[in-house]
Amino acid sequence: MFAQRLRQLGQTIQNLQRFREIVGVFLKYGYEDLAHRLHLPRLLGLPTRRLRAEAESVRDLSNPEKLRAAFEELGPTFVKVGQLLSSRTGTLPEEYAVELAKLQDAVAPLPFAEVEAILAAELPLPISEVFSEISPEPLGSASIGQVHRARLRTGQDVVVKVQRPGIAKTVRTDLDILRQLASTMESQLESWRHHRPTAVVDELRRSLTKELDYTVEASHLERFAAQFPEEPTLHLPRVWREYTTPRLLVMEFVGGTKAAQFVREERDPRQRAEVGRRVGDLVLKQIFVHGFFHADPHPGNIQILEGGRICFLDFGMMGFLTQREREVFADLVWGLASRDEVGATHALLRLSADESEPVLDTLEGDVASFMHRQFPASVKEIRFDGLIRELVELCNRHRLRLPSDLLLMLKSFGQMESLVKALNPEHDLIGQATPFLKQARLARLKPRRLADGLLNFGQDLADFARTLPGDLRGLMARFKAGEARIIMRHDGLDPLRHSLDQVTNRVAFAIVLAALIVGTALIVHSRMPPLWHGVPVIGLIGFLITGVLGLWLLWSIIRHGRM
Repeated sequence: MFAQRLRQLGQTIQNLQRFREIVGVFLKYGYEDLAHRLHLPRLLGLPTRRLRAEAESVRDLSNPEKLRAAFEELGPTFVKVGQLLSSRTGTLPEEYAVELAKLQDAVAPLPFAEVEAILAAELPLPISEVFSEISPEPLGSASIGQVHRARLRTGQDVVVKVQRPGIAKTVRTDLDILRQLASTMESQLESWRHHRPTAVVDELRRSLTKELDYTVEASHLERFAAQFPEEPTLHLPRVWREYTTPRLLVMEFVGGTKAAQFVREERDPRQRAEVGRRVGDLVLKQIFVHGFFHADPHPGNIQILEGGRICFLDFGMMGFLTQREREVFADLVWGLASRDEVGATHALLRLSADESEPVLDTLEGDVASFMHRQFPASVKEIRFDGLIRELVELCNRHRLRLPSDLLLMLKSFGQMESLVKALNPEHDLIGQATPFLKQARLARLKPRRLADGLLNFGQDLADFARTLPGDLRGLMARFKAGEARIIMRHDGLDPLRHSLDQVTNRVAFAIVLAALIVGTALIVHSRMPPLWHGVPVIGLIGFLITGVLGLWLLWSIIRHGRM
């Protein structure tokens, strides 16, 4: 028991040191005002004067550049958090998302001896019985893991993905600290409350937790492959499950050309156009037909194989849309494209979790203005990156919260559009998406869907009618027993309450200080012994204490700019 408590104490001290380091870095990069509003420098005992001096060296950087530099300095967790934030459309302003997308996940590779130690610990057999050879030089090295090329004893060429030692613990600690900071911001700063920073951190935790478990990535790949059992334009790498663990992933080595390189190369325009069409078709099928989609299809994660087949890589970040979300999103796009502001507005409301009831006329007006700007006469002129960005800004303005996976889908769609347009600027993406939109909208009108819907509605209604009397009786019984009560809560009063507490404390302190001065003066006047040069010693001590306390109160008022 004592040893366990000692370990917990040591962990708490380490977390506190990391907390100080994180806040110190953000202070260095110009977030002093936010930190002081949360009272963090005083609580953590940070050397604010030295940090202000360091901040002068980065004064010429823009605010997005400062945030990127802070994330880079704080290490792997914050690099991944920055990358995830940049991939979630609407979480941050566009200039911040663009800057955070520059974060590089490349770090110094692990020594091959450490890689061998991880393999020995994770594999069910000795390394020599699984692999005939392993390249000591990594194909890539990132903050969470690195990849080596190898060959199995059975002759297949594979890639081996190993996780860095201790990275899971580091990420968990940093995310705990971020959660605490987000909770403090949400409770103390009303202006941050509608941004819901705790929900953002919780979502990032779910994403990073999945990314830290390579068995989840293997499951994603297998589920993705099950969606396309006989797709001639797609190739997906095989996973060796018997060698895959949370810290180790063994999968087929796929050759071919990275899509980013394919775009730069001189190719037959017809070949480029066909590859672009195939990429668009595969992404549209993922989103509108299956609902389970690759959430990061940038050119580095797509391989072009011989014959123009497409291979998606890196299945750590995936998204899922329910059938209802796919259908309502299709209604939204259809309403926007057909300039039906009423239909588009209602679809947007059904799609979002509105935090406050929006003014419908104002929302419809903004939607109409949005569609007239973003949907020109020629559909080929539409650029989805700008459309998506403005749509999310419109939702934020009206406090409409889109589901996180829908935001991932919008980002995925925008990345697909950028790649397809780079391959073939004349590609008609709206024309390609139209059959999928029609299919999603008409699916709900199938007789079986209608019958199932009516049956489910009837069952729910019957269950509700059967349980309602008992629920009402139980609620009334709890009220009578005093076990239930109604609580009225006023939001937005925390800053006022904090200010009143400060004023009250200072007034009380000033009254006590005045009483000490008066009491000390009476002692001096009474010439109570012992005396020093004819003055009572107790009186001198009293004046000294009251002088120090008075100067401290004055300094506190000046420091907070409240003179």
